[in-house]
Amino acid sequence: MNIPAATYRIQFRDGVDFDKAVALVPYLKRLGISHLYASPVFTATSDSTHGYDITDANEIDPVLGGRAGFDRLSEALKAAGLGLILDIVPNHMAASLENSWWRDVIEHGGKSRYARHFDIDWSRRLTLPFLGDTFEEVLEKGEITLKADPRTGQPAFAYFDAYYPLAPDTYGASETTPDNAALAELHQRQPYRLMSWRDAPRELSYRRFFEITGLAGVRVEDDAVFDDTHRLILELVHSGAVDGLRVDHVDGLADPKAYLERLREKAGADCYITVEKILGKGERLPADWPVSGTTGYEFIAALSDVLVEDENIAVLRNLYENVVGKPVDMRDELRAAKLMMVEKNFEGEFNTLCQLALNIAEEENHTWDANTLRAALRELLIAFPVYRTYGTSRGLPAGDAELLHKIIGKIQTSSLAVPGDILEFLARILSAQTPESVSGQADLFRTRFQQLTGPLMAKSVEDTLFFRQHMDLALNEVGAEPLLRRFSLDRFHQEMARRLEEQPAALSTTSTHDTKRGEDARARLFTLTEAPELWAENVTRWHQMNQSKVITLPDGPAPKLTGAWMLYQALAGAWPATLRPADEDGLRELNERFQLFVEKALREAKLRTNWGDSNDDYENAVLGYARHLLSPDNSLFLNDFYATIRPFIRAGLVNSLTQTVIKMIAPGVPDIYQGSEVLNFSLVDPDNRRLPDFDELEQLLVNNEKPAWDDETAWTSGQLKQHVVTVLARYRQQEPALFLQGDYFPLETTGDHADKVIAFARQANGDAVIVAAPRLVFDEQKVGFTQPEGRFAAQVLLPAPLAHHTYRDLLSGREINVTGRLDLSTWPPDQPVVLCSVSAN
Repeated sequence: MNIPAATYRIQFRDGVDFDKAVALVPYLKRLGISHLYASPVFTATSDSTHGYDITDANEIDPVLGGRAGFDRLSEALKAAGLGLILDIVPNHMAASLENSWWRDVIEHGGKSRYARHFDIDWSRRLTLPFLGDTFEEVLEKGEITLKADPRTGQPAFAYFDAYYPLAPDTYGASETTPDNAALAELHQRQPYRLMSWRDAPRELSYRRFFEITGLAGVRVEDDAVFDDTHRLILELVHSGAVDGLRVDHVDGLADPKAYLERLREKAGADCYITVEKILGKGERLPADWPVSGTTGYEFIAALSDVLVEDENIAVLRNLYENVVGKPVDMRDELRAAKLMMVEKNFEGEFNTLCQLALNIAEEENHTWDANTLRAALRELLIAFPVYRTYGTSRGLPAGDAELLHKIIGKIQTSSLAVPGDILEFLARILSAQTPESVSGQADLFRTRFQQLTGPLMAKSVEDTLFFRQHMDLALNEVGAEPLLRRFSLDRFHQEMARRLEEQPAALSTTSTHDTKRGEDARARLFTLTEAPELWAENVTRWHQMNQSKVITLPDGPAPKLTGAWMLYQALAGAWPATLRPADEDGLRELNERFQLFVEKALREAKLRTNWGDSNDDYENAVLGYARHLLSPDNSLFLNDFYATIRPFIRAGLVNSLTQTVIKMIAPGVPDIYQGSEVLNFSLVDPDNRRLPDFDELEQLLVNNEKPAWDDETAWTSGQLKQHVVTVLARYRQQEPALFLQGDYFPLETTGDHADKVIAFARQANGDAVIVAAPRLVFDEQKVGFTQPEGRFAAQVLLPAPLAHHTYRDLLSGREINVTGRLDLSTWPPDQPVVLCSVSAN
């Protein structure tokens, strides 16, 4: 199998097409990248900004350059000795009229050859929730008419620029000018029902991706559908143009294991395959999945064990709760978010499950009250601590059966009055222990249940709870635990040992197109745990300075102090390292990004406003407050803010290099998200999908032979980070066995500053690399990077296999003879040490 040494993720569209990527190949080669990792390149909706809304799975998008452009990119990569990994989307396609399969289903209903390609409930008409109001209302307003479709010339329901085809034989040529009553009756004859987007959570007849009605679930569990949707994908793999596949949202599939087994069989043993999957606390990737691992969200979570000062978490929590005005019980907060999602946002999916359960119960002659069964099912969904189980008609895997047993036991021992016999009944369905007479409905219930727990968890945690609770935004990340926990180096080392054992070739990422903030913003905000009292004092002072912009509304001030805590933290994380308060253009650019973030943060929290029912007064008040923060006229605050966050900026840049070194050396394949080889202070999407200045990145690399570690510009420009990535990526290519098979050793540190170091080693076949990197370096008095007078009092103790060898520091070029310990006092305290055994070179 062609295992990458390091990947580079590129987001196509928004300024990047195949020819632009071809031009980047020499840069990626110099950077030390082995594989370009491409976002979806198949034809998507005309206004797509990301490519996950695919309209034709068997065509390379002409917008990107079509097949000819793709072939040029493939040839350029091969000529440079680089590989290509494609992001594929088996779970869903665009529910768009631009999708010929979906359009055919609209026109022909259940008779369409693609009717079973999509996950549609054909016991009722196909719902199309794309109207601004009910069909009756928009018809009354004259917004729906009968017109010839400009593309086909056939009669269609015209709704603004959308033309919904009429089913054959439902419209006669004599019906030239139908009135509203005739149009309504004609609509009734169609295999679809046009309806308001607001009714989708309750009445949707097809499985969607999360809450996105524009993405319809695809039934790749059907062999014919798999073949139809993977024809071009497999052709590209077999031709050698594509070396690997990244499977998007694998947990959305009916049977992920069966899908992956078929994909492996069809793609071949040499194809590198990873899956996008969130691993919950204590959860491991199923060992029988034929993949190299995940796309690495759990690696982000593991890094927090290195960069968070655990001793201060309780202090920070108490200070945050003082701002909130009451203790924050994260379990209660998580329950509230999940309850809202079950009963409101996923109401239709929940109702479907309830009805299936009632049908099965009736077949088994149970006489439970419908509301009681509904309550039990709701509690089971809410109690799920991971994305899903992987049961089939053959039952649950042993680990999942044990998990389900624990969940039910937890519910039964809680204060909730949930009948045990109903929970046991639901467990039997999920475990495939029901009578043959109800096996069909039981299989459907099990599949739908397992396809709901993932979206329920994601939307409750990542897109609700993490926008409601703001103790430290760095901890609110995709893959992070929603509940408070301890942080320790021991836990990190244990996780890396497991990673080496279970998925040594998985991707190790620190930023993606879906992360809540860029890796360097996160690295900076981790430092809040080192100075919680100082941070709380800052927020109080800044909020007082800007108090005149707080608007009093009937439901309270906007923003409240809790909102201010979030705003100042987000701003501190996103503040570019080179931005100065007098830079009006820089402030304007940051404000444009910040405004989009604030609007999304307010709506995702779903407290005083939301996407479906926005509170304009509240949103405008908070957006106005945020705008004032970055106004050039607000110089008193801006100068205070910048002066105050400078030590956080400095400590964050040190954290940035530490997490970069760890990613490049620890078990896993390092993934560099576009532009993140330098500094990435992005906010949540769409900010994290902005086009990097690739010309600037290339020029920086050209001038990046040996940056000075005491040059502040080298830190704040990202030059040092790019240097670290380049040196270590090239080294990985020289020593593939060391990184794929090499042992992982946690290393003990001693001395006054022993707790300020993360140290570990990799070793294989006589070759070794030792890492000792700084952590917890925040100092309120330090803002620059000149060499300090004091020394860093720490030593790394080396076990016998690593001791008494000659090593070379990869980052500085320094060569040393090491005895039984590595004395870090001879290195600048902000500089990571990465020693490779000289014999390996």
